[in-house]
Amino acid sequence: MYATSPPESVHALDPDALTAPSITFWTARDGDTLLGCVALKAISGEHAEIKSMRTATAARRRGVAGLLLDHVLAEARERGHARISLETGAEDYFVAARTLYATRGFRECGPFEGYAPDPNSVFMTLAL
Repeated sequence: MYATSPPESVHALDPDALTAPSITFWTARDGDTLLGCVALKAISGEHAEIKSMRTATAARRRGVAGLLLDHVLAEARERGHARISLETGAEDYFVAARTLYATRGFRECGPFEGYAPDPNSVFMTLAL
C-alpha cells in the first residue's frame, strides 16, 4: 500500500495486526503460489470491515479478487453481520477495486469506525 498511497492515507494492517482476535485472514493459493488475500475485521456483532484485500500482480484478471470478495461476504453473513464496510483508495490505481465492490452492491458512504474524512480514501458499505 505504501507504493500506491500517500503515507498518511495508508490504512493497511501490518502482519502483527492480522493476528488480533477480531480479525480472520484468508489466502487464495494455486499450490504454493499466493494469489491473493483478504481479512475480515469484526467491528461489532452487526458490523464488519474488509481489510487488506490484495491480489498478486501475476494473478490479476483471473477472478481471484471476486472469489475472495464472495468468500468474505459469505463468511460475514454466516457470522450474522448485518453490514460490511471497507476503505479503499481514491486514486486511479483503485478503480478496478471500487468497480468490483460496486458489482457486489457496495455503495459509497462516509467514514466509519475511527476513520476520518480523507481525500485519498473512498469508504463503501453494503447491507447484508
